[in-house]
Parts: sequence; structure tokens; C-alpha cells
Amino acid sequence: MATIKDIAEKAGVSSATVSRVLNYDASLSVADETKKKIFEVAEELSYRKTSSKRYVDQKVAVVHWYTEKEELNDLYYLSIRLGIEKRCKEIGMKPEVYFFNNIKDIKAAEIEGIIAVGKFSEQQVKELTTINPMVVFVDYSPNEDKYDSIVIDFEKATKKIIDFFLSTDHRKIGFIGGRELLKGQTEPIEDLREKTYKSYMWENGLFDERFVYVGSFSVEDGYNLMKQAIEDLGEDLPTAFFMSSDVMAIGSLRALHEANITIPDRVSIIGINDMTVSKYMYPSLSTIRVYTEVMGETAVDTLLERLEGRKIAKKILVSTKLIIRDSVKK
Repeated sequence: MATIKDIAEKAGVSSATVSRVLNYDASLSVADETKKKIFEVAEELSYRKTSSKRYVDQKVAVVHWYTEKEELNDLYYLSIRLGIEKRCKEIGMKPEVYFFNNIKDIKAAEIEGIIAVGKFSEQQVKELTTINPMVVFVDYSPNEDKYDSIVIDFEKATKKIIDFFLSTDHRKIGFIGGRELLKGQTEPIEDLREKTYKSYMWENGLFDERFVYVGSFSVEDGYNLMKQAIEDLGEDLPTAFFMSSDVMAIGSLRALHEANITIPDRVSIIGINDMTVSKYMYPSLSTIRVYTEVMGETAVDTLLERLEGRKIAKKILVSTKLIIRDSVKK
């Protein structure tokens, strides 16, 4: 496992800066470019795969639905993108990264296909397929009969978390989650984690609407929503919380620390993603490991299949794994 010192040396910054950036220290004043470098180095050092197959000089456009600045607030998508870039480089393909606000810069005649990372509206899907019909979607499946997609089974992942909490005698299980908006739309996309949490808790006779807090997928909202839950619920605060992303869990940990609520003795926390920084939290974060690097690599390989003649669309589910660390009672 890469250490903070390893990351600091490669990023060209101090270990203290790395530690504070990885912990989303709100009091730290550092340029976004430095944060980006630290996050990318941390992700890079976790890769070990190699490949002998080469696709020299072919280009693929990697289109990200976030802006570059938004990406820093949700490392889930950054790590998928880095997985794509890593796989492309292994096979000699050239990844050209675009954010959706600059897709007009894509030179259609020069690319073999597109890998689209994130959520895209019907109009955006049309724009992408107009540039090049060979499009693979990652973390979204706009039409599984027409387009290849690489997705996570968040329903199964959510049930893994709740089952663990139930097996460790928790009955008051809270939820702090986020919702996402397609660009130009006002209605949020239905989040499968929130939907499954509600239905599965209801099935177990444990659902309580008071224990549900929803905002956006960010450290700041994780902090604010947990702080609100602490103020609203007082002694009735759940003994466990399912956080729908690691970045939200990081903010929640800070709110619990500030309120002198012990983790995991009073409140246990489990997130989703297992992004590289999760193991550096205090306490280290229990989480569902989403194999974001595999999602990225699989997207590249799926595009290559299309280029080699496959006509039938594929929807590929990538598995997840529950990782237990110090933020829960074992």
C-alpha cells in the first residue's frame, strides 16, 4: 500500500500537505492544481496491471460529465477516468480527455470512439453519438438496447451494508446521501442507493423517515447533513449511518468529531467507493469497494470489441466488496 510519504515524494509536496488534502481539511489553503496532483498520484500508486497488447496511435475521446473543478469534489469519477487513461496507455492508445463543456473541441475524424463518464441527458447522448456512434457509457446506462455501459449494482451494495449493520445488532440505521442532476434539468436522477435503503429498511420493519438526510455528493454536504442530524435527533441519533459516498462520509466524520460523538462506539459509519483516501481517514473508513479502475479498464476493452465488429450492445455489472475498517464495531 502506498504511504503518505510515497505520495508526497511523487507529488512534490510535504507529507503534512498530503495528509491534510486527503482528509479534506477545510482550513487548508492550497491550489486546486496541487489537490488534483495529490489525488492523481494517490490513485496512480494503487495500479499494478500491465498488458502486452498494443493499439498504437489510435485515439479515444474520454468525455467527463463534470467540469474539472467539480471532479475534485467527487473522486469517484476521477478514479474511473484515471483507470481509463491507464488502460489506454497500457495498450498504446491515446486518451484525449474532455469535459462536457468543451466537447466541441473533439476532432471527430481523429478519434476511434468515445468513453462517456457520468450521467448524460438524452440531448447530450445525441450530441456524443453525432460526433462518433461508438460510445461506451460508464456509471450510466441511457439505453441498454443501443449503447454499451459499465455500471455498478448499487442495490446489491446497499443491501450488503444494511445486512452488515443488522448482523452487528444495529436497528437504528440512518442514511445520508446525494442526488445528481443532469445538466440543464431540474429534477434529480433517482438514486438507487436511497431507493434501496428505504425499501430494504421497510422490509425489515426498521424504516424511519427522520433518519434520512439527502443533499449533494460532496464533503461539505456530508458535514452539513450529519451536523443537522445531530441537532435534530439528539439522543435519538442512529447508532449507524449508511453514507452513499465516501466523500460524504469524510464530511460526516468531521461533524461527529466536532460534536464529540465517538466513532464507532456511539456511531458506526460505512461509505461507498473505497477511494484511495478512505484508508487515511481517522478512524479509517469502512466502505463498499467499487472497482473504479476496473470500470475504466472494462470501458476501454468494451470499446475495442465494438471497433473489432461486435454489433450487440452490452451492459456490464462490476462487482463490489464490503471493506471493514475502524469506523464500525467488528
